Amino acid sequence: MPDRHVESREQVTMPVVFVGHGSPMNAIEENRWSRGFSNLAQNFGRPRAILAISAHWYVDGTFLTGNQHPQTIHDFGGFPEALYQVRYPAPGSPEVAERVRELLAAQGATLRLDWGLDHGTWSVLRWMYPDADIPVVQLSIDRRLEEREHIANGSCLKDLRKEGILIVASGNIVHNLRDAFSQQRTGRFTTPDWARQFDEAVVNALETYRTDSLLALSATAQGRMAHPTPDHWLPLLYAYGAAEEGEPLNSPIVGFDWGSLSMRSIVFGSR
Repeated sequence: MPDRHVESREQVTMPVVFVGHGSPMNAIEENRWSRGFSNLAQNFGRPRAILAISAHWYVDGTFLTGNQHPQTIHDFGGFPEALYQVRYPAPGSPEVAERVRELLAAQGATLRLDWGLDHGTWSVLRWMYPDADIPVVQLSIDRRLEEREHIANGSCLKDLRKEGILIVASGNIVHNLRDAFSQQRTGRFTTPDWARQFDEAVVNALETYRTDSLLALSATAQGRMAHPTPDHWLPLLYAYGAAEEGEPLNSPIVGFDWGSLSMRSIVFGSR
């Protein structure tokens, strides 16, 4: 029987990308963030497929989209009609989904056909790969797990990088919507000290691959302000887990939107 991974072993090892996706409006607005998303794809070669881990598939369980043609999910409300008309018709890949399911078998990973690509995924990928011609599989985040278990799940995905699969985790290093919305109402945006300090502390822990220091951050006062809920924090832990200790990393996108949304993106294994 032929080895189905022969082609993938010939691929260049892909980096791991964490993207601060911010507002859904970044999907249709040409701004500093969407231009940054476009530029991200220039940092590495064309992937064979993409495994996306979005803050917005935050459920009880570890699931993968097994669809041949995943739907574009508009998982938000109160935005202009033009945003709801966006479609990102990338193909799925049941083969890649099954490969990831094997890697996460100990976590009871299963394939599902009732989900697709939510805006945490397509609002970024439609700028990175506008032709929507690269297969995309999305992985859920099991909200029942501890933070260290999310890192362990990410570590299980490392081999995908050698198979030409790009891992794109999408959330925000700082994500306090209550503060952001209050600033939006006034029309005056100022990034609070706690937000900047938490963003910088995360980068410091990542650069030195200090896992204990990274995990301790979310329990600090700054961490609780940065993440009233953990959904936008956990994708970063998957990206970190899929990185190799000591790999170079950089932040090609930095800054804050709406005052309290860190738009920092991190590329692990950047060249």
